[in-house]
Amino acid sequence: MTSPCRIDVHQHLIPPAYRAVMDRHGETAAGWPTPAWDAGSALAMMDRRSIATGILSISSPGIHFGDDTEARAVARMVNEYAADLARDHPDRFGFFASLPLPDVDGALAEATYALDELHADGVVLLSNVRGRYLGDKEYEPLWAELDAREAVVFVHPDVPPLPLLEGMPGPLLDFPYDTTRTAVHMTLNGVMSRHTRMKVILSHAGGFLPYAAWRFTAGAQFNPGTTPLGILTDLQRFYFDTALSSTPAALPSLLAFAAPGHILYGSDHPFAPEESGPLLDSLLDDYDGFQPGQLDAINRVSAEALFPRLAVI
Repeated sequence: MTSPCRIDVHQHLIPPAYRAVMDRHGETAAGWPTPAWDAGSALAMMDRRSIATGILSISSPGIHFGDDTEARAVARMVNEYAADLARDHPDRFGFFASLPLPDVDGALAEATYALDELHADGVVLLSNVRGRYLGDKEYEPLWAELDAREAVVFVHPDVPPLPLLEGMPGPLLDFPYDTTRTAVHMTLNGVMSRHTRMKVILSHAGGFLPYAAWRFTAGAQFNPGTTPLGILTDLQRFYFDTALSSTPAALPSLLAFAAPGHILYGSDHPFAPEESGPLLDSLLDDYDGFQPGQLDAINRVSAEALFPRLAVI
């Protein structure tokens, strides 16, 4: 792959003012050091890795640090910063707007502003916010609004409400678990069956969801109104990115489970180690188990269906 073509749905930004908020609260991505970031370095990385466009989002720990008023202000700040980048580089950057959950009223207001005024490409939600998972009934007004808008929703993991194990920061072990946990929680609580117009992307190949999806159908016996087949169907409504997951062990399970067109390229820059990027890209490009057209779909074509404005760039 010699010319930029990939659409990267899992790329992060760290605005200076946001970093200052994190530092003031003593927060990190669950023990993972916050990397350096600036737009110029991101563009240089994209050129090296054949990424035409990166859809930017705020990573863990998100923008809510315990105070709703502060979270609303931080959400507005990071969203306007990202919108300025996308406006200055419309062919290179898009963004998922941050919402101040668990403040549902604030999230609804910010989603309206970001999607209507800032022209965000979608929204980003953490897998849990202060222990509240995305299938929580209190979030139903937000899901209804996002579904009515046929919005793209990017779900990024956060640390679960459990103690971290020594020497194992959250992104190392707990993030894939929490992605799986919230996806199953959403499904068993009917979010995916009620709201079929929105498109929900799960980070890192959905954690271990593709591998264990059939196991989760047993949840029907504990959740009235669900059936094993319905659970499996709703789990296959999710989209999945390849961030840190384009490996010989992960790809076969993902390809066997995901619906056609539901796998998207992701880099996880700048949180993923820089040296891992070229290796993971080569593992993806050189994988010999693709059907005709599947690699092109992962790299670009499937994302064009979610973000039609990029199909003409």
